[in-house]
Parts: sequence; structure tokens; C-alpha cells
Amino acid sequence: MKVIITGGGTGGHIYPGVAIAKKIQEKYKGAEIIFVGSENGLEGKLVPKEGFKIKLIPVEGLNKRISFGTFKSVIKVLKGFGKAGKIINEFKPDVVIGTGGYVCGPVVMQAALKGIPTIIHEQNAFPGVTNKILSHFVDRIAITFRESEKYFPKNKVVYTGNPIRKQILMANKEQAISSMGLEKNKPIVLVVGGSRGAKNINIAVVDIINELYKNGIQLIFITGENNYNEVIEKVKSKYQINNMKGIKILPYVYNMHDALAASDLIISRAGATIISEITALGKPSILIPSPYVANNHQEYNARALEEKGACIVIKESELKNDILKEQVLNIVKNKEILLNMANASKKLSKLDAADNIVNLIEEIKK
Repeated sequence: MKVIITGGGTGGHIYPGVAIAKKIQEKYKGAEIIFVGSENGLEGKLVPKEGFKIKLIPVEGLNKRISFGTFKSVIKVLKGFGKAGKIINEFKPDVVIGTGGYVCGPVVMQAALKGIPTIIHEQNAFPGVTNKILSHFVDRIAITFRESEKYFPKNKVVYTGNPIRKQILMANKEQAISSMGLEKNKPIVLVVGGSRGAKNINIAVVDIINELYKNGIQLIFITGENNYNEVIEKVKSKYQINNMKGIKILPYVYNMHDALAASDLIISRAGATIISEITALGKPSILIPSPYVANNHQEYNARALEEKGACIVIKESELKNDILKEQVLNIVKNKEILLNMANASKKLSKLDAADNIVNLIEEIKK
């Protein structure tokens, strides 16, 4: 079995691919798997850490406004399309699986045009343009949210859920708390703004650190590597951080499974992958959808959880008020609210997503 998995840009597109790859290795002993990613995405760093080979191609999204930059983008896309075809011709995959991001376009399209079985996975409740286009050429479309089904050809759609890495599912809370250097008898809030961080969430969290500390709440604050130095400077100018035991400020964590497992409440963007991990562990959350993503798809994701009572949604524009502090303290200090949100979150989990997608491989090969 030879498989190409393509997807990238952010961890939200990369980690589902990794989960699928590991499930393929479990089911098909000796399977050969390579990833194809974009030259400027995080996949070049993250995929090798997971033990997989990756090939990188030039690719980027096309600006809707016609300009000289558009011409350069078209040239880059064409180069990427050619390079994707060359990789496919050399590797000769039995199946190609796309997990999102611009890089999926040329790779999956090349495979489909060559008659190779193809699957795309749509993580969000509102699909992106790339997957909408590819949906007319691929064999199967795996979806995470049932709300996205209406945007695709119905005869190709399969509700699978979003694949989750095994280490997320196997993490032990007590061991995770110890690993993160925190205390077991105090509540823990995890803040994560996505794999690249989120500046406005960081600013809002810096403003409430003292309130969390005074209320005995521990904090795992993942700023994103690009924002870390700025956050540390702001924190040092406001607080005596060395005296604040239980306040952990980190640029990035590779042991995200520990950070998630240790937490009692998660403050996060509303990317599909982090939502799937939150629900898999049955964690209450405050979701702050990014207003900078295509078609506002993160708000669609977040509202799907809010409707079931699994999270509180705060718009980024509301962060200037005291709403974040009020919601954190209200949830963490009320065990009944925490428990109800946790139960609602767990009910939304779908733990067999990777199995479901791997089963599609046999279906489309036949």
C-alpha cells in the first residue's frame, strides 16, 4: 500500500493527516506513506517530528483582486501543479488523501486526473474553496461536521469525524499535570491561539493573569512562537511573574496532549482540529473564532458546539470588555457548569474518525 497525504499551512490541517497516516500503518503493515506540503507551511517542521517523509512544493492562494501579485501567484500555482504531478509519477501511490490547505489543490487534482483513487477530508462546518472545487473530482469526501454536507455532492459524502492523534486520546490527566509542572489540587486553564498564535487573544489573557492567580487558577498560556517575546515583555511590565507560581507562559508545545489533558477549561480559537481534540477529551471551552479566516468558518464551528452547551463563544471584538475574565471565573468556580459543559463536550466526540477514513481506502480501491 502506497499513500500520499497532502495538507498543510497550520497544525489544523497537518495533525489529522498524521493521525490518518498512523492508522494506515496499523492496518497495512509495510505501508509506504509520504506527505506533500507547501514550502511555507508548518508541515516541513511538524511532519518529520512525527516520523514521516515529506516533499514540499510551491503553492499559495490566489488573491481575488487582479494585480501583479496575482500573476506571480498563478506562476507559483502552476509550478506547484507540475511538481505535484512529478511526485505522483515517481511515487505511484495507490491512493491520495487531502486534509486541507492550498497545497491539496494541485496534489489531489493531479491524482484525480491520473485516475488514482482520491479522498478529501473537510474539517470545518463551512468548507473552503479548495475542497469545494476538488469535491467534483474526488471519489469520497469525509466530513467532520454534518453541517458541511449540503455544500458537496451528496453521493460522495461520508460523515467520519476528525482524526485525532493517539497520544491525545491516551493522555493521563494526573501524569499530564505533573509533566507540565503544575499542582493537582488547583484548577488549570489552557490558552492556545492555534499553531501560529493569536495576538488579540494573547493581549486579553495578559490582562487577566493577575485575576486568575488571585483566584487560585493555574495557567498554561501558549502564545505562538512569533508572539512569545512580545507577550513576555507585556507580562513583565505588568506583573512580578517570578512570584506567580502556576503561571506557565510558553511559545509552543510539542506535547500538546499533556497540555490538553491537564486542563479543566480551554480557551482557544475554533479550528476544527482543536475542537475535535477538546471534545474527544470532554473538556469545557471558551472559543474565540478567528475573524481572519475564509468565510468565517471558525464561527460556524464554534456555534455548532455552543448549540449543544459544550462551549461559550466570545467574538474577538468583545475581548476589550471584561467578558473573558467574567466567563473564566464563572465557569471554573462553578462545578455544576463545568460538569455540564464537560458532558456536552464529550457527547460531541467521534473517536473512530481515523478508522472511518482508512476504511474508505478499501471502498474506493474496489
